[in-house]
Amino acid sequence: MLRAVMGIVIGAACLPAETYYVYYLGGQSNMDGYGQVSELPAGMEAAPASVPIFHGDPRPDAESGGGEGIWAKLRPGHGAGFRSDGKSNAYSERFGVELTFARRIRELRPGENVALIKYSRGGTSIDETAARWFGSWEADFIGGPREHSGLNQYDYFLAALRNAFARRDIDGDGEDDALIPAGILWMQGESDAGSAAVAKRYGRNLKRLMDLMRAALRTDDLPLVIGRISDSGNDRDGKVWNYGGIVRRAQQDFVDSDAAAAIVTETDKYGYSDPYHYDTAGYIELGKRFAEAMHALRPR
Repeated sequence: MLRAVMGIVIGAACLPAETYYVYYLGGQSNMDGYGQVSELPAGMEAAPASVPIFHGDPRPDAESGGGEGIWAKLRPGHGAGFRSDGKSNAYSERFGVELTFARRIRELRPGENVALIKYSRGGTSIDETAARWFGSWEADFIGGPREHSGLNQYDYFLAALRNAFARRDIDGDGEDDALIPAGILWMQGESDAGSAAVAKRYGRNLKRLMDLMRAALRTDDLPLVIGRISDSGNDRDGKVWNYGGIVRRAQQDFVDSDAAAAIVTETDKYGYSDPYHYDTAGYIELGKRFAEAMHALRPR
């Protein structure tokens, strides 16, 4: 029997040119990625060329155009500063977890084609009261009094999915491909750790958002891997995220209550390039750990 996934029909009768297992990458700046492309080790400068990625343009709330992008071959430059106008990509000098995630998940699952959809934005919170000028992932957040008020980070996530799945031929070989949602990677929570009140709501907010994202990808138990937030300690009181411990506990509680979720805790061991972001080696390792946790969750 045929079934439709985000507008693309999957089934034996379709005879797709290729079947791709699609992973969504979302969150805030440590998902954007602050790894330096110039610091990539020899042999890692070239990403797996057979992995297509759709990277949605990151925008503040209440602006038009969020989530626009194109399918392109994965390469370095999908980190902080990346932009897309839906016709071409403007790559940055940074990278995130996408490079080593793609490489490692292909090693672990050699019989599967991999594709990535990325939409993230630095500084964003889930809780609308912590949105500031960065943005909120709360689906019902109306945002500020600007022209496109009502658009928020969840809307741009949906736009990225809609734009990505509307393309039938993602690898450019002239034949339609089948896209199967395979998992979610989520790296976020720092911006919700600035006040006790917001941090205490994080567990509830995280569950609601992950439920909505899974629903958007039409799989209730879609495998989900969360990166645990950590703290550089590079602040006068020795703690950048004053209520980060509350958010960390909420992340752990969430995965403990969800059989299809896992958490990467190695982030505590990573170095930092500034008070907020991991260094190049950290992003290299984080991508690998995301892949290994995802592989363990997914059925063989």
